Amino acid sequence: MLNLLKNFAKDESGAVTVDWVVLTAAIVGLGLLVIQAVRPGITTLSNNISTAVEDTCVGVTCP
Repeated sequence: MLNLLKNFAKDESGAVTVDWVVLTAAIVGLGLLVIQAVRPGITTLSNNISTAVEDTCVGVTCP
């Protein structure tokens, strides 16, 4: 039983998987932070574009 525990402690076959999980979680977290930082500017830009499109007259006289 003691040998089984020692062999289990020395086994590194799942270490690469753990590294990839941690790396992927870090990338996802960074992406979420970037989205939160950029969201207000994108919302403002979208509203400005919407207003400009609404105020544009095509082929008719505007009131």
